[in-house]
Amino acid sequence: MNSIRLIVGLGNPGREYEDTRHNVGFWWVDALARAQSLNFKNEAKFHGLLARGQVHGQEVFLLKPQTFMNLSGRAVAAVAQFYKILPAQILVVHDELDLPPGIAKLKTGGGHGGHNGLKDIIAQLGTRDFWRLRIGIGHPGDKSQVSSFVLNNPRQEEREPISIALENAARVAPQIIEGKLEAAMLKLHSK
Repeated sequence: MNSIRLIVGLGNPGREYEDTRHNVGFWWVDALARAQSLNFKNEAKFHGLLARGQVHGQEVFLLKPQTFMNLSGRAVAAVAQFYKILPAQILVVHDELDLPPGIAKLKTGGGHGGHNGLKDIIAQLGTRDFWRLRIGIGHPGDKSQVSSFVLNNPRQEEREPISIALENAARVAPQIIEGKLEAAMLKLHSK
């Protein structure tokens, strides 16, 4: 059983992106860091902000790539190689167009579904076999609107469901980190 050693929140750096749908991965990792009293430090060699510490009894790294979404894999691969972390020990937290706001799902492997952050991580790691925590943000309905949709702030009526999904996912963080991913999935998916 593999425990999770690296949790990556996906998002874009910079104040103008802080509250956008594409940054829900950052939001979740920030909340976990706050709950565990961990502080992020800018680590140039890892192209990101990295926090390290004991989380639910395991040593865990929290990473927020600062490369912009399309190059997220560069940061993930740098940390994984340096600390000898296997893909199966990595959890990537990201926004998911195919899930409505309020839904969070956990899965391993699979494609990138058009998500540029996942696309780059798969390319840089050379495998799809890492864990994903998918936070639903809904879909604008038209493929041509996806880019502006993810780079805009959630509408008022989406904020609460997204917050609930983030909280539900936070409740299963102990099981995720301990490597009890099936149990975490069961609990999260039965919401």
